[in-house]
Amino acid sequence: MYTAITRDIRVTALPDFLPENSDPIQGRFFWAYTIEIANLSRDRVQLLSRHWIVIDANGRREEVRGPGVIGEQPVLEPGETFRYESGCPLATPSGLMQGSYRMVTDSGETFDVEVPAFSLDSPMSNPTLN
Repeated sequence: MYTAITRDIRVTALPDFLPENSDPIQGRFFWAYTIEIANLSRDRVQLLSRHWIVIDANGRREEVRGPGVIGEQPVLEPGETFRYESGCPLATPSGLMQGSYRMVTDSGETFDVEVPAFSLDSPMSNPTLN
């Protein structure tokens, strides 16, 4: 698990390689990931948008921006959590994802919450220590 806390909003990421959705011969590798967003603050917050950076093992970088997550813009009361699952295809057997969520408080203040960088590793990848 990978975790980051920004302004008392905790984001935890858990990636999982899916061999049944991958085809290494065709250069298709697929991961599911679970994200949990926990509001540890005293303020009610809403997730407005997402920004993802996906980097494959060849250094190819793709950015994804859009409203909400999985079609939702969840509101989190103090102490509440929101969990969702999504997926990421790559053309290489490993990669990296990181990003941020734009949040807004009831008073209208917006701020970005870090999504921790997390590694996408398959059994076909050659791990390297950085």
